[in-house]
Amino acid sequence: MPAVVNISSLKVTRTYEYSPFMLDPFFRDFFGQELPGMVVPREQREMSLGSGVIVDEAGTILTNYHVIEQAQEVKASLADGRELRARIIGADRRTDLAVLRVNKASLPRAQMGDSEKIEVGDIVLAIGNPFGLGETVTMGIISAIGRGSLGLADYEDFIQTDAAINPGNSGGALVNTRGEVIGINTAIYSRSGGYQGIGFAIPSSMARDVLDSIVKYGRWCAVMPGSASRTSLPTWRGPSV
Repeated sequence: MPAVVNISSLKVTRTYEYSPFMLDPFFRDFFGQELPGMVVPREQREMSLGSGVIVDEAGTILTNYHVIEQAQEVKASLADGRELRARIIGADRRTDLAVLRVNKASLPRAQMGDSEKIEVGDIVLAIGNPFGLGETVTMGIISAIGRGSLGLADYEDFIQTDAAINPGNSGGALVNTRGEVIGINTAIYSRSGGYQGIGFAIPSSMARDVLDSIVKYGRWCAVMPGSASRTSLPTWRGPSV
């Protein structure tokens, strides 16, 4: 599915360390702790890899909030090899969703399906960028619907699937047999950090609601009927991917 893209985000953090001279008691005693230049600033650059779904021909991309959290630079790599700089339109930590845009017209777009019509046992495909390996497709079924109280987000109504999802799949598509996106892959339950048969996707109904609100208002400002805020963090929670 060419509408599923690879997302890379760069986060730059600044830390401060004492100069090696300050490790010597002589220098500390002679100059004191406040000598200018004794504290050395250092930059740490962290690269995060994930996935995203192009939802319109104008280049709007849906992904997870945790994929682009605190990013100073975001890029989207298309199926044809092009790498485009992406702008963050808006993001919502409560639902773990974010909306990006690339300045390119006539891009392939995904067809959004209706997650309200899915049933346990339906065959699904997970498409994304696991471990940086783009255009990867795995197959499974819907194992459960309406999963909550996982501590992954404030608003939870996850689709559970056994389609293989690994680090880098976050923000990718969970697709039905008609090729429609019925979920945004978000997290796994794992004791090893890798696939163990339990993955979670945000339903397309919630994703579409957040997407429309962010595009229109720059933020998610609707309260979803039937949603509950869940902030507890069970110790068995698997990692986001």
